[in-house]
Amino acid sequence: MSKILLVEDEEHLRDIIRLNLELEGNSVEECSNGALAIQFINKEKFDLYILDVMLPELNGFDICQYIRDKNITTPVLFLTAKNEANDRIKGLKLGADDYLSKPFNLEELLLRVHILLKRNKDKEADNSLDYFEFDGMSINFKTFEIVDKYGVKREITKREAQLLELLVKMRGQVVSRDLILERLWKNEELPTARTIDNYILNFRKYFEDNSKESKYLHSVRGVGYKFISS
Repeated sequence: MSKILLVEDEEHLRDIIRLNLELEGNSVEECSNGALAIQFINKEKFDLYILDVMLPELNGFDICQYIRDKNITTPVLFLTAKNEANDRIKGLKLGADDYLSKPFNLEELLLRVHILLKRNKDKEADNSLDYFEFDGMSINFKTFEIVDKYGVKREITKREAQLLELLVKMRGQVVSRDLILERLWKNEELPTARTIDNYILNFRKYFEDNSKESKYLHSVRGVGYKFISS
């Protein structure tokens, strides 16, 4: 299941797009203005952003600029009532991946969404990590081994390696508990929030000089966790 953020201020059109995206098997979050979109972007990870250009508070170009400034590479599809070449060029220069002018054929929209989602999944598969090093410490995601803050090599579990890889790949971004559950546990019996907290506590013991004043692994109250490295 792919997760899509739909930002469109025309309610009727937003409802139609959301319904059809969900019928295609996607999970959709929706909002009607740019300020709310920024809140969603800061809170969750998505597989695709669909942005109307003309929006209240912040327009679609502003949102796209914000996304790319945060080094988020998730595909962006613009929807716009304008069909001017300058707007299309501006959107693409900001880092958008596609552009569809209103009124559009719904089947064409769904096809473009499918192509962007497939391209994104293929790119994520190609970007799997083998090894990561920071401040003299390291993580080997293939052999499930780390070198800790003392320079000691130790084995970790497969799930610890998977969680570390997710945090490292999204370093600098907040990784929600929901995303962790979706990526690591999928349809298996779900753990409690405390279970995930215990993983983070173990990571701090491995990598932090002072686990109570975390330098690398930060908890974001009510949301999830963030990994920061130099």
